[in-house]
Amino acid sequence: MRLKISHTTEYTYAEPVQYSLQRLRLTPLTQPGQTVISWETSVEGAKLEVGYDDHFGNRVNLVSVNGDQTSIRIVASGEVETEDKAGVYGVHQAYAPLWLYLRETPLTKMAKPIRNLAKAMTGDTDLAKMHALMGTIAETVEYRQGETGTETTAEQALLQKSGVCQDHAHIMIAAARTLGLPARYISGYLMMADQPEQTASHAWAEVHLSGLGWVGFDAANKMCPDERYVRIACGLDYRDAAPISGLIHGSSSEALKVSVTVEQQEQSQTQSQ
Repeated sequence: MRLKISHTTEYTYAEPVQYSLQRLRLTPLTQPGQTVISWETSVEGAKLEVGYDDHFGNRVNLVSVNGDQTSIRIVASGEVETEDKAGVYGVHQAYAPLWLYLRETPLTKMAKPIRNLAKAMTGDTDLAKMHALMGTIAETVEYRQGETGTETTAEQALLQKSGVCQDHAHIMIAAARTLGLPARYISGYLMMADQPEQTASHAWAEVHLSGLGWVGFDAANKMCPDERYVRIACGLDYRDAAPISGLIHGSSSEALKVSVTVEQQEQSQTQSQ
């Protein structure tokens, strides 16, 4: 399946920004399940400084503002050819060692509710347990926007039984690590024409299983990734794979507008927030 993607992020500031440094993780790479046909990132109101690959294997671009600026517009777009691999990404390939993905973070702390959830999973294999875990999270934590944020922990989302894809991924990751399985956070895109309420970008988890390597689990949609998914970045949690992160000085408030369009042949989807 060939997917055409356009991701636009616009910042508008109440007062001029004197200095800003942002990390962009908006570039998909050719890897198992996807081939990048073309991709471009353009920036208005800021300067594209340098690009590099981080220790997780993500392509990162640094963007800076030095001087008075009241708006910044970032557009990442291109085409990616995808295939359905039943969620199996395969062998581990990155500078970061596999054992690193067993480490908890503030967002994926292996608290008692997470441990209890993980211990309740049954199955003859780790794969079966992960499918059971994905289904349980989907049934327990209702998808609701506006009730969690980027600082919400896996434990908090599980206890309040609501959240978005980021929260589902964090719970899945924390529970898998409790069972001794390396797990990582994936940010990317998903074409879902039947869900116009979908957020600007998507997130899911990958768990490393013996004999299979990395396998994706999207608890928000209760399925393993197929050809409608495009991987962008990975890490221990959201903070490592956020599409845009950084710091800004010189503004008291900002307005953020994000829109993503994913098209496949005659089918199209526009998401905005």
